[in-house]
Amino acid sequence: MYTKWWMEGLSIHRRLHKAERPSLIKPAARHVLRRAGTPLLVTMCLVTMAFVSTGCSLLPKEDEEEALPAVNPPKLSKKPEFTVKTDTLETKVRGSGRLMATKEEDLYFTDDDNRRIKNILVKSGDKVEQGQLIAELDVSELESQLKQKRLQTRKDELTMIESLRKADEMSAESLEQAKIDFELKREELNKLESTLAGAKLTAPFAGTVVSVYLKKGDTAKAYDAVATIADLSQLTVVASLNTEDVKKVAVGMEAVVDINSAGQHKGKVLQLPNPKEASTNGNGGTGGLQGNNNGQGKPIDSIENYLVVTLDAFPQGLNRGTPLSVSVITQRKEKAVTIPLSTLRSYSGRNYVQVVDEQGNKKEVDVEIGQQTATDVEILKGLTPGQKVVGR
Repeated sequence: MYTKWWMEGLSIHRRLHKAERPSLIKPAARHVLRRAGTPLLVTMCLVTMAFVSTGCSLLPKEDEEEALPAVNPPKLSKKPEFTVKTDTLETKVRGSGRLMATKEEDLYFTDDDNRRIKNILVKSGDKVEQGQLIAELDVSELESQLKQKRLQTRKDELTMIESLRKADEMSAESLEQAKIDFELKREELNKLESTLAGAKLTAPFAGTVVSVYLKKGDTAKAYDAVATIADLSQLTVVASLNTEDVKKVAVGMEAVVDINSAGQHKGKVLQLPNPKEASTNGNGGTGGLQGNNNGQGKPIDSIENYLVVTLDAFPQGLNRGTPLSVSVITQRKEKAVTIPLSTLRSYSGRNYVQVVDEQGNKKEVDVEIGQQTATDVEILKGLTPGQKVVGR
């Protein structure tokens, strides 16, 4: 209904505006249009504007243009530059160690029969005198044999004396055979006496028992340490080094010792590890324990197995066994021309660096190198102090 009325009104309005010839509109109609034309025209205009407005709002909205961020070209990373300088260059080898008594010894039995321990007469911390009994093995059956052997040997001596008296009545061969038999029997006695003597461990010097590794009833295997005795009045620095590093060290070289809780101290190499006594440890180094290590005891140890360093000033209040590290200066050069190791380039046996001038231009320069450390390398030829070299 509304659409029909609106279209009829619109048709009349169009005819009204298009009619240039009054004859096309009847006089009666003109009067009606004059009275109703203006309100009708206004109504139609408002409806038309509303339609246009509503129609436009029904159209889909266009997406707003996305604001793209500004794209900046990537900056090429600049390699670090270093100044060629002069410095004191030191090459070091390093090892770990501890404080040890200068006079220290592991005590052990040498009997291959692996006898049981009859008694342990000391404990850790005991002070002992030279010759004091430390431990003994159970050799009760040997003591009985020894008594019999001594009686038999005495009897053999009497027989031998009688043979010598009758030497003129015996052939030279028979007399010589009698002498040999007598010496063999006496050697058996000496061996038995030595075995019984070895069944007792005594203190080789006055000191302190610092460790006891076995107890009464344990089996004492040959050359396994039973106890350790030390003279705690004199301590020294000992360390173990890698096998290859030991070859670079000589007696008298300077060393720096870092002792736990006591700081760094300067010293000199006093002794190298004995290659005959030193054993190879787990990291390929030398020094430390050696022995069978197949029993309940500890393999024997000795200060001879270690690199020994004497300190310029020994700190007070330290105990045996305090851990430490040792750095031995194997090579030193004053005023050496050096560059960081990261700036050195090598290819097919050629050593070179990139040198940059004041204008930023780079060029390759061949160099001859000397000693190297973990961070720096010595330049023997090719560079002068003050030049700039490029890192990698």
